[in-house]
Amino acid sequence: MKLNAIIVEDEIQSREILRNYLAKYCADVTLKGEAASVKEGLKLIEEHPLDLVFLDVEMPFGNAFDLLDQLPDRSFETIFVTAYSEYAMDALNNHAAYYLMKPIAIDELVKAVNYVIDIKQCEALLEDKILQPQHKSVPGKITLPLQDGFQVLEVKDILYCKADDNYTEVYLEDKRIVVSKTLKYFEEALSPFGFVRIHKSYLVNVNAVARYKKGKGGSVVISNGKELSVSASKKHELLSYF
Repeated sequence: MKLNAIIVEDEIQSREILRNYLAKYCADVTLKGEAASVKEGLKLIEEHPLDLVFLDVEMPFGNAFDLLDQLPDRSFETIFVTAYSEYAMDALNNHAAYYLMKPIAIDELVKAVNYVIDIKQCEALLEDKILQPQHKSVPGKITLPLQDGFQVLEVKDILYCKADDNYTEVYLEDKRIVVSKTLKYFEEALSPFGFVRIHKSYLVNVNAVARYKKGKGGSVVISNGKELSVSASKKHELLSYF
């Protein structure tokens, strides 16, 4: 799969190195342009339909996060390329697909590009389709501890679980149950039954996913109409189910 990409980087030498690496080691990437500032980067993004943006953090008259803040509904993936490791958490919170440190290691660059290709291939197959998971839930039950005892549920009836500190909200078609267990507990218990962690706050039953929508990290629409965010780091795992 070919990726249309741009580089947003203020240092000429850094742009040249990345451009040469992409030409030599990443044949699936087609560069549509290069920008040296946030303003130039935004202009290129408006002019070209893009799959991927290589993004430096520190630039004149703004930074990478200023650029991304102006693009709330972006559908392209971002790979941060920077010499500053302290921005890793901010990059994650902005749904970066990958974080490359300068000087760029060729094997890491190739890995990052292949990761984005996998995501884009899955999105291309799923776009505008009602999803039909390949992995069917195994019939089973789960016991939820309650204050006055416990409740037994069919696993297949659980649509998704939402984290609430040390509690978890378990959502069924017609009700919500609050349980004094962490989301990590439910992730371990339900993973064998076709449940996948899509976000630090959400664990979903893949059989209840009705639609996937592209965006920053993307989102899923559950069969009850609820839309849940997907974090960039979890997107690949989710899309592998379909």
